[in-house]
Amino acid sequence: MSKKLLSERDICTKFISPAIEDAGWNKLTQYLEEVSFTDGKIYVKGRLTTRGAKKRADYILFYKPNIPIAIIEAKDNKHSIGSGMQQALNYAQILDIPFVFSSNGDGFLFHDKTNLTKIEQQLNLDEFPSPQMLWEKYKDYKGIVTEQAEKIIEQDYFFDGSGRRPRYYQQNAVNRTLEAIASGQNRILLVMATGTGKTYTAFQIAYRLWKSKTKKRILFLADRNSLVDQTKRGDFKYFKDKMTVIQKRQIDKSYEIYLAIYQGLTGSEEEKNIFKQFTPGFFDLIIIDECHRGSAREDSAWREVLSYFKGATQIGLTATPKESETASNSEYFGDPIYTYSLKQGIDDGFLAPYRVVRIGLNVDLEGYRPDLGKKDIDGNEVEDKIYNRKDFDRTMVIEERTEVVASKITEFLKGYDRFAKTIVFCRDIDHAERMRSALANQNSDLIAKNHKYIMRITGDNDEGKRELDNFIEPESVYPVIATTSELMTTGVDAKTCKVIVLDAEIGSMTKFKQIIGRGTRIDEEHGKLYFTIIDFRNATDKFADKDFDGDPIRVKPLPQDADLGNIINEEQKEDTPIIDELSGENLDDKLVPKESPTVREPASSYQKVKREKIVVNGVDVSILVTRELYFNKDGKLITVNLQDYSKEMLQNKFHSLEEFLTVWNAADKKEILINELAEQGVPVEALLEAVDRNCDLFDIICHVAFDQQPLTRKERANNVKKRNYFTKYGEQAKNVLNALLDKYADEGIANIESLEVLKVNPVASYGSALEIIESFGGKPNYLKAIKELENQLYQIA
Repeated sequence: MSKKLLSERDICTKFISPAIEDAGWNKLTQYLEEVSFTDGKIYVKGRLTTRGAKKRADYILFYKPNIPIAIIEAKDNKHSIGSGMQQALNYAQILDIPFVFSSNGDGFLFHDKTNLTKIEQQLNLDEFPSPQMLWEKYKDYKGIVTEQAEKIIEQDYFFDGSGRRPRYYQQNAVNRTLEAIASGQNRILLVMATGTGKTYTAFQIAYRLWKSKTKKRILFLADRNSLVDQTKRGDFKYFKDKMTVIQKRQIDKSYEIYLAIYQGLTGSEEEKNIFKQFTPGFFDLIIIDECHRGSAREDSAWREVLSYFKGATQIGLTATPKESETASNSEYFGDPIYTYSLKQGIDDGFLAPYRVVRIGLNVDLEGYRPDLGKKDIDGNEVEDKIYNRKDFDRTMVIEERTEVVASKITEFLKGYDRFAKTIVFCRDIDHAERMRSALANQNSDLIAKNHKYIMRITGDNDEGKRELDNFIEPESVYPVIATTSELMTTGVDAKTCKVIVLDAEIGSMTKFKQIIGRGTRIDEEHGKLYFTIIDFRNATDKFADKDFDGDPIRVKPLPQDADLGNIINEEQKEDTPIIDELSGENLDDKLVPKESPTVREPASSYQKVKREKIVVNGVDVSILVTRELYFNKDGKLITVNLQDYSKEMLQNKFHSLEEFLTVWNAADKKEILINELAEQGVPVEALLEAVDRNCDLFDIICHVAFDQQPLTRKERANNVKKRNYFTKYGEQAKNVLNALLDKYADEGIANIESLEVLKVNPVASYGSALEIIESFGGKPNYLKAIKELENQLYQIA
């Protein structure tokens, strides 16, 4: 049989796989075929979701499990030997693989990133390189020159028999880290978006280094007890009796793996610095979780711990590296050796996409000026000035504003799902308590059944903190709504959180990213595939910021003689609270500076003085605007008019109405074309919502891009019926086509393109699927009739 007649799969089976195995690759342990390494991006259509295509490599070759070194893209023999190279190079870049092959069964085109003199060459089928040959080239490329270095990078991953394996980006992060350590690097920064498994990645790093005896004593540092508890019970549980948690300021030096929070090791008095009970060389490896927090600042007590153990290899983990005038992760750890961003996670389908609903209140958008002589609830006259959004719930409380926000949250949940896990981020603890009460009044029916339907979970409230695990646990119904200020901004692994409410000013990009991260986890088992952000404070403007999903840039420090009065730490801007590092409590309403009101001093120099808030009522608070925000295919906020943006996108794809009509009519299935447009960034669902949901997408595109008058689906269906073109069909077939037109008018084109439509009324009332198809003279004739029906539907004047 001619090789040209073989399918791509036959080429793989008959030519490529034998060539690989003849070169010495073990088919059971050293290569995988048709490997999907992403889950497929999630697209949200109204309340429905669909997955995009997964990225899939034809072959990935491993020197050892989870140490990939080569990739092969296969094509059938009608293609040239190198026709798969560009796709393979793209995948190789994503998977961090240096050796790339393309083949059509005649031989291989070999792209060798390690060979700068001859980067590509053609090989015969019997010239495919052996595992050892590629491994030697790989080690040279990575600078692995000693026996000890090779021992480190060849150490096996941990597998527990459950089938769980690292995702490709976790694998990249682990392998790059071990390669860096093997080559002598002792300060390492990994940047991975919230919800992408930083702790699991840290465990695989720790396990491989510990198992190879490269690092014998390991310290895992976090800044919340809940994070340490999650780590011990979860990803690090393999270490069992070799692991201990440092608590109650007790030290036992007989363990190998130590978990601790910074606050448990440090203190304001020298005798409380219990980390000094260890010798400086006690730990070989320190992993710092959420390293953007205290350890980013040079003068922090937390940095002192790292400086004391300066001889240890130190790995910083964060979703949000901090780069500001006074704090820098990269200055201490160096540039990230691997970054996996929120955008990448959403594109790969590992993280949940988000919808944003922005709600503007009149007092927020216009400001509030009290009437002359207006008194607060204590009878004191309110200062005559304009109060704005940044004042509300910080120095000025309008009771009606809290009630309207609670009402709008409740209205949304009633229309969506009253048991959707929801976090409401408030200005401070006082605001969180008032919001809890207002929400309780709005949901009194469910509160009467279980008072834990709504809970305030803040650093000062023990009962609320005890419910944190129940909020996180997918199987636990209560609590449903959590009001908080700071405690839940980081380290809360709430997989089923479907709604994030922002009713606080968020000055810090770091904090904004952390808050958004509370919703990015996916839990398909419990129906969590996307989440909704309800924004009352325009905090989501930060999506349009170039720094939202970009690389952090170190802000150049000012000269020593600069005016320090103008320097304000990013975390201490006027609209950003000061946080107690131990409890997570917002101290902003309890602390005022001793002296200068213009320069903020560290929290330790504040006197604890209660700042009274002005509380007023009897104010008219109403909603001026509610709108959904939209994002382009790169995840950036669309700041221009949605229809203008869509017009530009569509005209870039279809240069004329005629070109669009040609592509539309040629599409075998219109649904496939619609999905392709969505994947390419055309906001399909948003356009339907904005223009007219009774119209077909065909009409929306013609209207938005080419200024055609749109018709509704019902008008298109009626136009077809008027033409009476069904006369060439028999009675049963005519009835079926009329029923399909009615189905189209009600539900759209996608439904009539599927054979499943034959099984539902009104179509099913004309016979079984087999009987209906036979009335057209068989399946080919039925499909031809559907195509003709579509041509009739989309005739344009």
